[in-house]
Amino acid sequence: MHGPPFVLAIIAICMTAWVINNFIRAKHGFPISDDWGRNIERSDPQAERHLQLLTSENERLAGQVGRLEERIAVLERIATDPATRTAREIEALRDH
Repeated sequence: MHGPPFVLAIIAICMTAWVINNFIRAKHGFPISDDWGRNIERSDPQAERHLQLLTSENERLAGQVGRLEERIAVLERIATDPATRTAREIEALRDH
């Protein structure tokens, strides 16, 4: 195989591989690419909304974890402190 048929076969193989590559990427949710290999971003309003919901839930859970860590620290202090000291602190709180 010499000359133009060989060159055309190489071009056909490359184009077919590019189409298959983009098909597989699109099927699995990855961005497709243009002729030069740059990713083409698709705007998906549902993905943006989902990202916002996940971000707000992450912030809420981070705050909840912080509050739980504070409560655990208090419980650890109560469990490790001597009973007399804990009793004095409770009595001091009752006096107020």
